[in-house]
Amino acid sequence: MKLTQFYNQAYAWILRTGPSLLLGIGVLIIGFWLIRILSRWLNGHMFRKKIDPSLTPFLLSVTITTLRVLLIISVMQIVGIQMTVFAALVGAIGVAAGLALSGTLQNFTSGVLILILKPFEVGDNIVAQGQEGTVQAIKIFYTIVNTFDNRLVVIPNSKLSNEVIINLSGLGSRRLDIELKFSNAIDFNVLKSTIDNVLNNAQNALKVPEWRIGISSIESDGYKVMVNVWLDSHGYVDTKMDIQEKIMNGLKGSGLKLPGMV
Repeated sequence: MKLTQFYNQAYAWILRTGPSLLLGIGVLIIGFWLIRILSRWLNGHMFRKKIDPSLTPFLLSVTITTLRVLLIISVMQIVGIQMTVFAALVGAIGVAAGLALSGTLQNFTSGVLILILKPFEVGDNIVAQGQEGTVQAIKIFYTIVNTFDNRLVVIPNSKLSNEVIINLSGLGSRRLDIELKFSNAIDFNVLKSTIDNVLNNAQNALKVPEWRIGISSIESDGYKVMVNVWLDSHGYVDTKMDIQEKIMNGLKGSGLKLPGMV
């Protein structure tokens, strides 16, 4: 009698839950298959869009994991498993984790934005957080800058995304401004011709845009000359010193002296 009752209950349970269970298994199999296809498509799409290689695996992992979790929750709903307690537990864990990792998550989000929007890239010269140097590496949570005096500075990405960043090499060239003062006795046309000749012979001075040489101000004891010349962004400091040295030597060689020059 008990065995018959057990069979009856089991048969009733199969009739009641069997269709939803089979449907859930089918949805699960098809869902994992579609997610696998989507993963391959996303990987190829990110490669074609030239998404940063350090960001691609993470984005794929987050996307695929999220889809799988949503799929499993959907299947559990189809089968009839109650999600109330489970949802409350997941929500509590999520809130606690968010509060504990708020600073880390902010750095992480900023790192993702930097890698996607590319306000600067590895190899660029930047000024950020009072530091000037070359970007050595962009990580998910922080950026490493190698300063020009050879110090490695680690800057949290949240600082870079929320404050001003000066990209010194982003446009490929920078303008060097040199202001010189001369006596009124010195002919400006001779002076201009001398500086122009120096710049023409300087291979590291860019010809485009054209440099400018003009009088920036006139004073009672003389006048000031402004020289604007464009240089490559990379190696700017070395080129700046070289150009200034060439101009100084050119002026000396032509007998044109700055005030106080021997």
